[in-house]
Amino acid sequence: MDNNRVIIFDTTLRDGEQSPGASMNLEEKVKIALVLEEMGVDVIEAGFPIASNGDFEAVHAVAKAVKNATIAGLARATKGDISRCAEAVKAAPRHRIHTFLSTSPLHMKHKLQMEPEAVLEKVKESVTFARSLVEDVEWSAEDGSRTEHDFLCRCVEAAIDAGARTINIPDTVGYAVPDEYAALIAMLVNRVPNIDKAILSVHCHNDLGLAVANSLAAVGAGARQIECTVNGLGERAGNAAMEEIVMALRTRPDRMPFTTGIKTEHITRASRLVSGITGFVVQPNKAIVGKNAFAHESGIHQDGMLKCAQTYEIMTPESVGLNRSTLVMGKHSGRAAFKSKLKDLGYELGDNAIEDAFVRFKELADRKKDVFDEDIIALVDEAVHRDNDRIRLKSLEVLCGTRHNPPKAELELEIDGETRSVKAVGDGPVDAIFNAIKALVPHETRLQLYQVHAVTQGTDAQAEVTVRLEEDGKTVNGQGADTDTMVASARAYVNALNKLFVKRQKTAPDARAG
Repeated sequence: MDNNRVIIFDTTLRDGEQSPGASMNLEEKVKIALVLEEMGVDVIEAGFPIASNGDFEAVHAVAKAVKNATIAGLARATKGDISRCAEAVKAAPRHRIHTFLSTSPLHMKHKLQMEPEAVLEKVKESVTFARSLVEDVEWSAEDGSRTEHDFLCRCVEAAIDAGARTINIPDTVGYAVPDEYAALIAMLVNRVPNIDKAILSVHCHNDLGLAVANSLAAVGAGARQIECTVNGLGERAGNAAMEEIVMALRTRPDRMPFTTGIKTEHITRASRLVSGITGFVVQPNKAIVGKNAFAHESGIHQDGMLKCAQTYEIMTPESVGLNRSTLVMGKHSGRAAFKSKLKDLGYELGDNAIEDAFVRFKELADRKKDVFDEDIIALVDEAVHRDNDRIRLKSLEVLCGTRHNPPKAELELEIDGETRSVKAVGDGPVDAIFNAIKALVPHETRLQLYQVHAVTQGTDAQAEVTVRLEEDGKTVNGQGADTDTMVASARAYVNALNKLFVKRQKTAPDARAG
């Protein structure tokens, strides 16, 4: 292997899914995995198989679908976890067991309640057992950045002796700073006698906003695998963002002479897919994939851009797969043009999905004077990522205004194939809609977030609504888009309920490997 080649280990489907509300079903995981494979991700961590039957089946499905990337599953340091993981990933041509154990004094005392020597023996035992089932084993020292150096060296050496090919040193709580983290990696390179028999990996969380910086600093010190997620998705403040890491390495080879196998032109497509499936909107000023990442409003900046794009852009929009065209679609556009536009925007849909999206596009074009790329993205995400919903919105009528008190909503839903309708009132039109949904689908949830933003400019813009629901500690985000804000609100709430049904089936144990 080229010593300057950095392995990209994507954990969007595992650590990313641990974000409150980011639960994905089996079909959604497979969709994302196939896009990750197409863009050149080396290792895809598909989930935590012991967590539930649903998680096991999803990892197994990804393992069967993906042909080129290595498929990894997460396992705690127990034989039950490791055996279940091996069973889930075995269908993949390349598969890996990723097992972990805490090594910091804080975690050993309060979480594991184990003495250091017992932890060391557990490392040896778990890695040895994993290696007896598969050839490719990765071991992680959870809370590695807060582990005593002498003990960390002993654990790493033992894991490699037991058969681990990859050693991951996570900054589990996002506490490290770049020079400190780089020094930790350099220390392992210099002190662990068998370190040349394994690849050093890093998995950084973003609690201080330093996940990408720490990851890149670690590569400079000798790490050759970076664990990351699309859009920086992950627990708490998230993980190192894959798109930022890859584009930093591509843009600054003068300071970081390292390469990856990522086809960067697929980045925007992957970002949009993950955002659409999880309901996590990408912030406009997010590096690389944010809506404003290649936008220029300042007159000085615009003048510079017109003279030479490099004055204010250090990378081209095309290099990350961003299509710059606007206003090329309308009510007179045909199926062929629409299908071509979808391909330009990074969507590969089946004939039925294209037909459904085209019907919705025509309906939108009749209501909107100008149809932007963002409009098409919103309507396709709305239609495509709801394949297996138990609840579907059929019709909605709302009566409100100064003369109508209280506002009234008349709603029709399809629930498990059966159409039901109801009328309800509320303090406002949105409240009336949500009360109607609750009447048809009784549930005890708390509305944590209701957020509306316009997809494009103009009074005829589509509204994209985000709803967050909480039930017994489980949170889910739902999204809906429509030129009618009330319809978008109903779609978002229904989408959140569908995700909650999936979430109810999950009883995931603690699965923090990084």
